[in-house]
Amino acid sequence: MLHDPLADAISAVRNAEKAGKRECTIGKNSKMIREVLARMQETGYIEKFEVADTARGGKIKVLLSGKINDCKVIVPRYFVKKDEYEQWEKQFLPASGVGILLVSTSKGLASHRDVRGKLGGALVAYVY
Repeated sequence: MLHDPLADAISAVRNAEKAGKRECTIGKNSKMIREVLARMQETGYIEKFEVADTARGGKIKVLLSGKINDCKVIVPRYFVKKDEYEQWEKQFLPASGVGILLVSTSKGLASHRDVRGKLGGALVAYVY
């Protein structure tokens, strides 16, 4: 039984990447999953993704680029102030300047690099 569709989607991407596959299919389709994939595409961790419409809400096909070492959802969703990103970067990322933390802000989902010093929010996932 699936309880967290975002965690399942990110696990599918991570597992396909570790298996050396060129693409993977995500069975669930939600706005949050599409936003996370869009940020991963902007930063170059995946090449592209497309939503295939089916009768049950659609599936997402992701074309992988082979650059992901690890990606996971952060549970519980910790709230971060605009000047606390460095502390969380040390906890979840392997080195300074390597990888991204995905943050849900009042302006939408963004990378921690884009909102550092401007906005706080809730940590959603990390990718490196």
